[in-house]
Amino acid sequence: TYVNARTLGLGGAFVGAADDASSVIWNPAGLSTLVPNELRMDVSRLFEDTTLGAFQFAVPGSKLPSFGLSVLTLRSGAFEKTDDMNNVIGTFRDTQTAYILTMSRAVTPRFALGVSSKLVRQSLEDFSGGGVGFDVGAIMNVTPAIRVGASALNLGGPSITLRDTKETYATQFRGGFSASVMRGRGLITGELDQTQKYGASMHGGSEYWIQPAFALRVGMNDQRPSGGFSYRTGGHYQFDYGVSDHPLGMIHRIGVSYRFGGFYASAKAEPEVFSPTGENAVTNISLGSRTKSDTDNWELSLVNKMNQVVRKFGGKGIPPSHLMWDGKDESGMPLPDGAYSYQLMVHDADGRAVLSPAHTVEISTGGPQGSVPVIPIQP
Repeated sequence: TYVNARTLGLGGAFVGAADDASSVIWNPAGLSTLVPNELRMDVSRLFEDTTLGAFQFAVPGSKLPSFGLSVLTLRSGAFEKTDDMNNVIGTFRDTQTAYILTMSRAVTPRFALGVSSKLVRQSLEDFSGGGVGFDVGAIMNVTPAIRVGASALNLGGPSITLRDTKETYATQFRGGFSASVMRGRGLITGELDQTQKYGASMHGGSEYWIQPAFALRVGMNDQRPSGGFSYRTGGHYQFDYGVSDHPLGMIHRIGVSYRFGGFYASAKAEPEVFSPTGENAVTNISLGSRTKSDTDNWELSLVNKMNQVVRKFGGKGIPPSHLMWDGKDESGMPLPDGAYSYQLMVHDADGRAVLSPAHTVEISTGGPQGSVPVIPIQP
């Protein structure tokens, strides 16, 4: 079972979350939950010089279905090739590549279905073969914070014959949930997998965004601990790292993703540091959004370091192009100096929400630090 850097940190429990481009592999229906377009790449160096690489690209749709493409490559280290006298005459590698095309459609605003077709090619020395298989999946938002999902993988194959023996990929069934907590900063996931010939396995994990740009993950991958982190930069890029225990040694995986376009919400304050009692008495927050159906309402929340909402702005319809904040709370009282995070959430007519990346704005009423020279008095 393929896991990328993020899902490795979550203990391999992702079928009920499936909220990024790797939905192509975990749960095809998850593509319907995507908001921006996403390009993702992951790489891992396994045991005995074996490498695993992945490329994924996903485009969310509204009137049209959501589409995704994934390419996975597993390449072994070099094996020695010998003659009848056991003399080394060269080396060879085992290479497997899977091409996966996914389509997903939201049947209702809360329920989506998806299907993937996959072509797998394998080459081993002078032999090669290929096969075709299918994946199906479903995902449902039980509440705005709780989601359940299920998928069936490797239906009807792929089956590959390199020489005389046909090998068929094991059929796998997955079911799980995800729960968004702490105003979207936290995620809890759980999953039960049943694989043909291998039995059942349980997985669980959690993710928490300590800061808008940094998250930690811990998980349990079928009785083996795992963990990882993410770092976001530039509003579009995310770096992921995952690590897990394994009987043959530790597994490390890294990944990078780029999100752009699609459906979104954006909020940006300028200046990022202002003084309600100084020259820059207010900060101007620019707003923007694009939703899958007509916009119903919007809300901008400002939160202090204790994760308490100190000020809200909101309304019906499309958010204004900008608004001004004077550093005061809901009751009109000035807030203390410090950094405050803010996010824009926009709901469409079907109840779906898009959330902007979290940014910070700082209130600073203190003047610049300096020193007063001491001039001795001449007698």
